[in-house]
Amino acid sequence: MEPDRILSPDPSTSKSKPTESEKEKFIEWEDYEHEVARLWSLSSSLNESKQKKQNFEQKLRSLIQVKEEALSRLNKLEEMKERVEARKLVIERIKGQSKVAAENSTKEEERLSSEVRSLLVAGTALSLASKQLQDSRRSLAGERGYVRLTKLQKKLRLRQQFMISQVSLLYPIKISAGPSEEQELESFPSSSKSGNYVGSKPVNQGSLTILGLHLTMTPFTKMSFFTDKKEVQRSASALGHVAHAVSLIASYLEVPLRYSLRFGGSNSYIIDCAPSVESSDLLSSTLLTANTKPVEFPLFLEGQDTTRAAYAVFLLNKVNYRFCPSSPCSEVMSNIIMYSIKIF
Repeated sequence: MEPDRILSPDPSTSKSKPTESEKEKFIEWEDYEHEVARLWSLSSSLNESKQKKQNFEQKLRSLIQVKEEALSRLNKLEEMKERVEARKLVIERIKGQSKVAAENSTKEEERLSSEVRSLLVAGTALSLASKQLQDSRRSLAGERGYVRLTKLQKKLRLRQQFMISQVSLLYPIKISAGPSEEQELESFPSSSKSGNYVGSKPVNQGSLTILGLHLTMTPFTKMSFFTDKKEVQRSASALGHVAHAVSLIASYLEVPLRYSLRFGGSNSYIIDCAPSVESSDLLSSTLLTANTKPVEFPLFLEGQDTTRAAYAVFLLNKVNYRFCPSSPCSEVMSNIIMYSIKIF
């Protein structure tokens, strides 16, 4: 018999086409068992290698998967790091802004504290002013207020009336309205119950006497060598009495006179603080205004210039008393001037 022909499997047959000599291989029977054992060992080693390959592939896949997961985690970590860096930058910027805001808030707090202190001071001053205002209101509403002021004003007016009445007693003025009729000038006009003063009736022009002395202007208008000296002295005394009465009443009423008076009895003077000048002297008077001194004019004729004395009477007639029209003394003063001095 011929030995069996066994075709040994070649693992490389799947990869390359075997040659004609390699297709068939004749194995002797004596070598069959050895060849089978070899083939069995090869198949078992092949199976082991396949098993190892599969295990290796599984391990490799697991490693690749782990690597992929690690890479994804690394990517996530990088992204997280970038986010953290961005957040750090934002935090730094916020810190800078918060620092600036803190400085601004500190400055604002200092400003507000100063304003609060000023407000406290102003509030204290306002409370004091309010307290003073309340006290003033209470004082005005109480006994020391407007009612008391009105009473004091009334008392002052009554006192002024009394003082002026004393002047009228000191220098009584009488007007002779006709050849046989005489009337005494009242110190005050009559007053109604409501306190409004009623003007006195006009007095006819006639001979007027003050303290028994006739006020006559004859010495001023008809001064001559034969003029009676006693008449001149009586006229000067009468004008001195008028000047004294005017100055007393003005002082009692606290009214400044346009032309001040220097009382000296029958040798009284009236002072002109701004004497008039001629038109030709206006330029020089303007330059010498600072050096201008008050000029005194005599209210008497003895040893004086007649023109200056007449001008003194003229100034006395022009005295501006500036009395209130409702004052009870305005008509008394106007009567003293209007009915006592009548030159111009």
